[in-house]
Amino acid sequence: MSRRAAWWLAVAAAAGAAGCAQDMSDLESYVAEVKSRKSRAIEPIPQMKPYEAFVYIAGERRDPYEPPSGAREVVAGGAGGGIRPDVNRNKEPLEEFPLDALKMIGTILIQDRSYALIQAPDGLVHRVARGDHLGQNFGEILRVSETEVQLLEIIPDGFGGWMQRPASLALAE
Repeated sequence: MSRRAAWWLAVAAAAGAAGCAQDMSDLESYVAEVKSRKSRAIEPIPQMKPYEAFVYIAGERRDPYEPPSGAREVVAGGAGGGIRPDVNRNKEPLEEFPLDALKMIGTILIQDRSYALIQAPDGLVHRVARGDHLGQNFGEILRVSETEVQLLEIIPDGFGGWMQRPASLALAE
């Protein structure tokens, strides 16, 4: 069996070597045609403008290392008496959902106190009033009217502190 394998291996090697000795005149003619083409002029590299140094002369300008007048100081992490959410407070059920996922479906009036009926994405309807919290941004309800719930959210300001922003949840139609 090994003699047959050796014979087939020799036949395959001979066929491979014969394939390498084929006529390559078409390749040689293509290379000659490419070399005979006229070359085109290459566009020159654009000239760079020389760097002009800027000399800062203070004069009546402010010191660039001092904050501008009227700028508020950012307190990192809300420390030092700035606005910050109460993270130790127990979360209410509607704080699990983003504000845009909640729907106001109506209001009720019980003993001169207005309540809003809020439907959560899970289908449950919750009764909320002024002082309750909803949404994922520490939103506290300020006012409940027949058409909307107005609240004040506490959101990160992007500088390590917190800021307040008004938000509302309108009656769904």
